[in-house]
Amino acid sequence: MNMDYKKVLPHIYEGKANRLYEVEGHPEYLIIERKDDITAGNGAKHDTIEDKGFYNNKISNQLFWVLRNNSAVVPTHFVQELSDCETLIQKTNPIKLEIVVRNIATGSIIERLPFDDGQEFTNPIFELYYKDDALGDPLINHSEALALGVISERDYADIEGMALIVNDTLKEFFNEIGIILVDFKIEVGRTPQGDLIIIDEISPDTCRLWDAETRKKLDKDRFRQGLGDEAGAYREIYRRVCEQVFFIVFRDV
Repeated sequence: MNMDYKKVLPHIYEGKANRLYEVEGHPEYLIIERKDDITAGNGAKHDTIEDKGFYNNKISNQLFWVLRNNSAVVPTHFVQELSDCETLIQKTNPIKLEIVVRNIATGSIIERLPFDDGQEFTNPIFELYYKDDALGDPLINHSEALALGVISERDYADIEGMALIVNDTLKEFFNEIGIILVDFKIEVGRTPQGDLIIIDEISPDTCRLWDAETRKKLDKDRFRQGLGDEAGAYREIYRRVCEQVFFIVFRDV
């Protein structure tokens, strides 16, 4: 797809890490612009990282490509990369949930439950969080999600199945490049046809990624925990992800 897509100014939405623009003449699409901003603690901690928007745009688009070109195809909103920090995406009606899959115990789960930091789970843990900044995006269960009316029983099963396929696919992919997928957060939206697809991004902002040999953290935890060298971590994930996708493409030619 090699058309000239122009964003309609001003943006229609600005979040902590992205801006969204309508597309001139194409109401079925949006343009997402990745920012260099980084936040933690629901925005309580804020800074910018040089080229973070570039890294997250490239990484996320490559990982969406992996999901859509795997044997177990996972639909995403990705349409076309437009520039280093901008991507054309399919417009959806976002579901007010954050979906988290955990392979290793760390972060908030060890504050809530008696797991050791770094403990590996025999089976991945699937969690739902209700997207509401005023409430702090609380953890909710299956019944609460249904009672809130954000999803149906069928949606719940579909979202859980999709999230676990994403986990299996990305674990295998990251394993090939010496990275442990500790956990990740995804979001879903509903297309005009009623289908659920992955939206937002998959990046070091939304995943915990550890080097397989050293267990060095290569994700947003470096900012959350004041470890420093956030740009270096994002750059390293970008390098490994893009090199592996390049290898896959030419291996299969």
